[in-house]
Amino acid sequence: MEKITADTNVLVSGLVYRRGKPFELIRMALEGEISLAISQPIIDEALEVLARKFGITQEELPAYEAVLRQAARTVTPSVSLQVVKADPDDNKILECAVSAGSDYIVSGDKACCAWAAMTRSASLTSRTSSMW
Repeated sequence: MEKITADTNVLVSGLVYRRGKPFELIRMALEGEISLAISQPIIDEALEVLARKFGITQEELPAYEAVLRQAARTVTPSVSLQVVKADPDDNKILECAVSAGSDYIVSGDKACCAWAAMTRSASLTSRTSSMW
C-alpha cells in the first residue's frame, strides 16, 4: 500500500469541494486503499484555513477534523526541517513525509518536486497525477 503525505491545500480542497482528485485522495484513504499520513501541525493549519478562507464555524470544525483523523494516521514528526525557504510553513509537510516514510507527497505546489527530492519520495501533483 502506498504511503502518502498530502499538503494542506490538497486536504482542504478535498474536504470543501468534495470532488476531483483531492476528494478522491481522501476517499481512498477512508476506504483503506492508501495510507495517508498527517501530523498535528497539518491538521491545525487545515482547520485554520477552513475557518479563515471558507467560513467554517468553530462548531463545524470538529466534523472536518474527525474526517481527517479517520482518513489518515497521525504522525508525530521525528525531525525538524527548515529547508523550504520560500514558504517555511511547507516544512511541516516535509517533516510529516519523512517521519511517516511516505512514498509520495501530493501537492499542487510547484515546490513539491524539490520536497520529493529532499525526502526521497516521488511527487505527484494534484493536477497531473493519474494515480487516483
